[in-house]
Amino acid sequence: MPRRRPCLTLAVPLLSLALAATASAANPLDFGSAIKTADPSGHVWADGRMYLYASHDEECQPDFWMKDWHVFSSADLVHWTDHGACFSVKDLQWADNYAWAPDAAYKNGKYYFVFPAGTGVKDRANPKNSTKWMGIGIAESDSPTGPFKDMIGAPLWTKPYANDPCLFVDDDGKAYLYFPSHPDWLVAEMADDMRSIKGFRKMDMGGYQPKMEGPWVFKRNGLYYYTMPENLRTLSYYTSTSPLGPWKYRGVFMEQENESNNHHSIVEFQGRWILFYHRWLLDESSPCPQKRQRRICAEYLHFNPDGTIQPVVRTSAGVGPLPAK
Repeated sequence: MPRRRPCLTLAVPLLSLALAATASAANPLDFGSAIKTADPSGHVWADGRMYLYASHDEECQPDFWMKDWHVFSSADLVHWTDHGACFSVKDLQWADNYAWAPDAAYKNGKYYFVFPAGTGVKDRANPKNSTKWMGIGIAESDSPTGPFKDMIGAPLWTKPYANDPCLFVDDDGKAYLYFPSHPDWLVAEMADDMRSIKGFRKMDMGGYQPKMEGPWVFKRNGLYYYTMPENLRTLSYYTSTSPLGPWKYRGVFMEQENESNNHHSIVEFQGRWILFYHRWLLDESSPCPQKRQRRICAEYLHFNPDGTIQPVVRTSAGVGPLPAK
């Protein structure tokens, strides 16, 4: 066996430490630019990469006037590729604003992008004068990064008012669209071609329905999880043995921060469960340095033996590279 030179023996661990430092993740996630993003929808497709579909907060935008959605992907949760805008309100005939929290799904050999968009203006001082309207649309693509195309040229419905959709495809291939429509929490089963719905269903939430937005549904070990920003601030969840409920409230798993809203998604990646969410942070390089703007972050999420979710604390370290099990 050849003798190892002392200088190489020392250099190898030093190099390993340097590589580990440069390969460590941090919050907020580094997408390679100063882009402001929110409402992350995480999915792992057949190629094994993590894809994040996000709303795009333009710098200094007035009152959430948002125009497009971006998609990012990563093989390790550390190094991300910005694939650019996958869809825009410019691609719509029925809306010109409010490109808010999106979601995505894969079915029928296609990638589906579900999104809220709208028209008009919200008058916060005199709500009765508001003209704002929002609906939910669905677009298709042969690629997970788009470009997506609005195949029906209209929202899936016009009433009730709706935003923040969650599109969940179950193991049997049935697709369900969840959305808040105050005071009800509704779900609609999608038609097989994913271009219409089969009607609305009001879900049984066990008697507890706080104000919320941005629901996210996932399945683990045969149990369905309905998670959402309770009172728009804390992340809470329900569980059920059916995607349609009834649902049992299980409590908060992430506390609020800075009295700000929080949207999220939860997805398994390489054997680990990841919570994506957004924080409101200051950016001195921004044209609006005194205004908190949203940035996407990530944390590991853990479950107790009974399936309940352990509390998650925001960290600056974030996730990745994935630790050894």
